[in-house]
Amino acid sequence: MLKRIRIFALIMAVAVICVSVLAACRNSAPEDESYDSYVYCLNADRTGLVKVEYDIPDGKPQEQAEQILEKLKQPSDDLECVAPIPEDVEVLKCVLNGSILDVDFSGQYLNIKRIQEKLVRAAVVQSLVRVEGINAVRFTVEGEPFTDSSGTETGLMNEDDFVGNTSSSPSSYQTDTLTLYFANPEGDKLVEQKISVRYSSNVSKDKLIVEKLMQGPAGNSAGPTINPNANLLSVTTKDEICYVNFDSAFLTGAYDVLPEVTVYSIVNSLIEGTEAGQVQITINGETNAEYMDAVDLSQPLSENRDLLAVKDDE
Repeated sequence: MLKRIRIFALIMAVAVICVSVLAACRNSAPEDESYDSYVYCLNADRTGLVKVEYDIPDGKPQEQAEQILEKLKQPSDDLECVAPIPEDVEVLKCVLNGSILDVDFSGQYLNIKRIQEKLVRAAVVQSLVRVEGINAVRFTVEGEPFTDSSGTETGLMNEDDFVGNTSSSPSSYQTDTLTLYFANPEGDKLVEQKISVRYSSNVSKDKLIVEKLMQGPAGNSAGPTINPNANLLSVTTKDEICYVNFDSAFLTGAYDVLPEVTVYSIVNSLIEGTEAGQVQITINGETNAEYMDAVDLSQPLSENRDLLAVKDDE
């Protein structure tokens, strides 16, 4: 009798283990399947990328790429996502040469704002290289190699070129009100604008502030300050100093504003909206620069309230 009890107990233990293993397999399969079936779109605030569930169709790699490009032009029913490729931009050609996919866009692609174009490019490239057999993507516009704001050809691109653009979840958002400083109509003073934003929690607030400054003000009561061809390379804050790193295009003024107005539109906006007490503007990571031969950028800068335009009621 004791032997029978032991055998029965052993059988029950094996059964429990089998049920547990099967349950674990069933629970993990849908998660893996969901993770493998997506493309990228812009988030609602156009400051980053989010994944959109999408089953890549069967077929040859070039056919799959053509279907993905069509998907990236279609408006999404999800309010959290924006189609990366604007409606007026056409894909003129999509050709796979070996493992390199050449995508040729219509001339309207050049009308995309530079700061948004980088995200468009990231969404398109990272979606296309998910196709087995496509290792890199090359952009052309009307048959000509696409160049960035510095005139450099972007060449072959893959997911490694766009680290840090992807949000972890399309529902990971927060709202805030930013106080940004732009140029007054005369270009010799700063005027403030308060804007409400809804942005991915994966985007740092200091980076968001600079990106919003680069997009320019709303309405006609204020003017932009930062050269739209400038590339924002990074924004980090350490020991209460916010480090804003641009490429060399930043040093060329694009608007009729005082050099101090451009620099302190960045400094004042960041100090107003973050924990930073000073701002260090660098060019390609270097501090030995002077903006428009007028503002020394070699040291961190503090807020300048003297540049604020006097309000009518003051």
